Amino acid sequence: MPYRINHIHLKASDPRKTADWYVKAFAFKIVSDETRVFGDRFVRCQSEDGTPVNISGARTNEKLGAGDARAHHGLEHFGFDSEHLETDIARLEKLGAKLLEGPIQNPGGARIAFLRAPDDCRVELVERRKIAGGSGSCC
Repeated sequence: MPYRINHIHLKASDPRKTADWYVKAFAFKIVSDETRVFGDRFVRCQSEDGTPVNISGARTNEKLGAGDARAHHGLEHFGFDSEHLETDIARLEKLGAKLLEGPIQNPGGARIAFLRAPDDCRVELVERRKIAGGSGSCC
């Protein structure tokens, strides 16, 4: 059986506010919003391509560490395709995101940019461009 991504899970100080941001920013769909037996608010979302993205707060008596949108070890970021980096960067900045790096032209063809999203989450925008001999892949 091939392995596939089951879901992405983000922790947020205000899960619904964060979910609403991803709805505006990347056209996520909110599937459900509930308080679980663990005491955390749990918002199930789905990306436009069908990837489940769960956004929840702290469980009862759970203390969450700070987010880190800087480059770091561990799960570092997740990426979104972009048709035009500058347009998407400006749009996301109006929604409260902060540009951290880029746009950067990769030798293989893709242009990328990194932004800080809500809860200090690092996201990447990937604009694939066809360049002679380039694959258009990202990092």
